[in-house]
Amino acid sequence: MFMSSSENGANVDVSSRVPCVNLSSGDRMPMLGLGTFGSDTYSSAQIAAAVEGAAAAGYRHFDCAAVYGNEAEIGYALRRIMKGGVSREELWITSKLWNDMHAEKNVIPACEKTLKDLQLDHLDLYLIHWPFPNYHAPGCDVTSRSASAQPYIHENYMKTWRQLEKLVEMGWVRNIGCSNMTIPKLKLLLRDCAIKPAVNEMELHPHFQQPELFQFIVDHGIIPVGFCPLGSPSRPARDRTDEDTVDLEDPVIIEIADQRGVHPAEICIKWAVQRGQAVIPFSVKRSQYLSNLRAVLSEPLSDVEMRAIAGIDKNCRLIKGQVFLWKENQSWQDLWDIDGRIAQ
Repeated sequence: MFMSSSENGANVDVSSRVPCVNLSSGDRMPMLGLGTFGSDTYSSAQIAAAVEGAAAAGYRHFDCAAVYGNEAEIGYALRRIMKGGVSREELWITSKLWNDMHAEKNVIPACEKTLKDLQLDHLDLYLIHWPFPNYHAPGCDVTSRSASAQPYIHENYMKTWRQLEKLVEMGWVRNIGCSNMTIPKLKLLLRDCAIKPAVNEMELHPHFQQPELFQFIVDHGIIPVGFCPLGSPSRPARDRTDEDTVDLEDPVIIEIADQRGVHPAEICIKWAVQRGQAVIPFSVKRSQYLSNLRAVLSEPLSDVEMRAIAGIDKNCRLIKGQVFLWKENQSWQDLWDIDGRIAQ
């Protein structure tokens, strides 16, 4: 199905069939993208090769970030993809501002470096990666803490956001958004922003459905983009705890997959897109990213199957963010405003 492509290797027929969602700006974003965070396990060259392979198969949406450490290699891949016949207008490229670049003076230079590394003149979407400016070294242990760590300070976040708005005015970025935000933080952002976030990128999978936050952002015209859509089976060891559950081993997911003769991962992807969230699963393996693509193109889940999956939510957050805590003896729950208040 995915082997028939045009002469230049870009599968135009498949790419046109991937469902898209309309952002508040009017831009249309493909609801399936390829995540590129895998630097703990895979080399930048492997990830860049996956970007090229996925583009040839029909992917047009690629979710990048400065902190992943591979944007320069992905930039060369994007250049080859466009030289092969895929126009810039067909691609959707997201990147993210890392925590150590939140200061007003750093935002525009950080975006400029990302554009240079990706060899682009603009981004389709630029996100504030985390609402905390608390830096930590890549690959550090979950017990690591920044000496200058601080809680969410809305006035400071808005200074960063104003710079993102300026990037839109400059034409460097078409849409801006946030990631890992909560309802209390989003309420403040929506109150004070000139350009509202187009998306909130957040952890979403069948065992962590976040129904209240999901509904809140949808009600405010924000598109949910779900990372870890398969329950992140290859996440780093530092992000694993004994309480974590495994989506791909859930009996409901397995039963539906068996009935359809597909891998459980395809069911997770189908459920997500039908629910209305974009998904950005990461994989460097061709068989896996083709399977994810097949999931959004093949027969949808039934209403009965969708309701069954809605019933297996376990409120199991996998990416807890411990490294962003700002004082001793804190629980990771403080990052997520569990009681409806922003922790200080």
